Amino acid sequence: MAKRIDVSGLTAYYGSHKAIEDISMTVEPRSVTAFIGPSGCGKSTFLRTLNRMHEVTPGGRVEGKVLLDDEDLYGAGIDPVSVRREVGMVFQRPNPFPTMSIFDNVAAGLRLNGKYRKSELNDVVEKSLKGANLWNEVKDRLNKPGSGLSGGQQQRLCIARAIAVEPKVLLMDEPCSALDPISTLAIEDLIGELKERFTIVIVTHNMQQAARVSDRTAFFNLAAVGQPGRLIEIDDTERIFSNPSVQATEDYISGRFG
Repeated sequence: MAKRIDVSGLTAYYGSHKAIEDISMTVEPRSVTAFIGPSGCGKSTFLRTLNRMHEVTPGGRVEGKVLLDDEDLYGAGIDPVSVRREVGMVFQRPNPFPTMSIFDNVAAGLRLNGKYRKSELNDVVEKSLKGANLWNEVKDRLNKPGSGLSGGQQQRLCIARAIAVEPKVLLMDEPCSALDPISTLAIEDLIGELKERFTIVIVTHNMQQAARVSDRTAFFNLAAVGQPGRLIEIDDTERIFSNPSVQATEDYISGRFG
């Protein structure tokens, strides 16, 4: 099976500060990979390098390679905007466009990417909302503002918006941290369904969530305060949680630090 993402020797900076150093890993297609580790160890920074969001931050730059199906996303002539179409992102807090209707929130990326007839937009919006398990809840109020939905519904709306443009990869940066337990369960169930179509990478501070939703888990850590974050270990999730190879991984999972 071809590797969907292949990262080698990746180091990311904020100005002169090295945030993460020399990270290499592969992410297989149609799988869920979870990033865990203590706060400040670079999980979210690394996630943002996978769709070139890191360089949007002032002083943000990257060394190393990120290959998506053998194409270097940081190669010469690669348009960052086109990268973000193929590698979508869902953020920690739901961020629907506040002045847009539910329909227009989902259709926004489609309209930016090209011309669609109204009937085509209708079909894709419906398919995306169904894909995010939100259609039955909103189908009678598509013209109402997306900001009027509950937090959990807003996050599923953001997922619908992300998958509407059919990305190859979906990045999720702590997508449940602002949600109640019932909404969290709905998002976790949805992740399990979406991996049939997309490659998913999720950052989470909830280790039980990582154990529930992911196929593989990557543990990040700092050697010391002020040092760059590093990838300590990546393996099948069951093995990471039952028999990790590195003592630091076991210490973190068992609550001895972090």
